[in-house]
Parts: sequence; C-alpha cells; structure tokens
Amino acid sequence: MLFFSYFKDLVGREVTVELKNDLAIRGTLHSVDQYLNIKLENTRVVDQDKFPHMLSVRNCFIRGSVVRYVQLPPDGVDIELLHDATRREARGG
Repeated sequence: MLFFSYFKDLVGREVTVELKNDLAIRGTLHSVDQYLNIKLENTRVVDQDKFPHMLSVRNCFIRGSVVRYVQLPPDGVDIELLHDATRREARGG
C-alpha cells in the first residue's frame, strides 16, 4: 500500500514509465490502482525511432505487472515522507 498511496499523490504530474519490453512512455498520470496499473494521458514515446508504431497513441492503460520503472519528477519526491512511511511499514503499523 505504500507505493499505491504515494502514486495517488502524483496524479496530474508528468511521469515516465519504462516497461519490461524496453518501451518508455512519458505522459501525465491520470490514475493508478492498488495493483499499480497506470493510466497515462498525453503520452509520447521516449525513443520514437525504435517504436514508430506508438506515435499515434495519446492515452494508454499500463498493466502493473509489465512495469519495470517509473521515473518521477525530481520535485515530486518527498524523501522524508517516504522514509517515515517505510519505517512505519517495517514496524508493522
């Protein structure tokens, strides 16, 4: 639940999602669910030469199990909040 609540706070922000097939998609985070499925709007492919068939895609739903990384905006990371939440979860509370 730690990451789910963290990603919910990033709705409306621009993120880059790298998939396990090496496709990286940048877009505005529209929604995320408890399985970390992600819906992006206003998407664009990072490596357009490698994935030209994705140029026309503007909105997409990404299944959480195919996500390798999510790159967050630098100003969107609250390190203290993550540290506190991680400590609470490690204690079981």
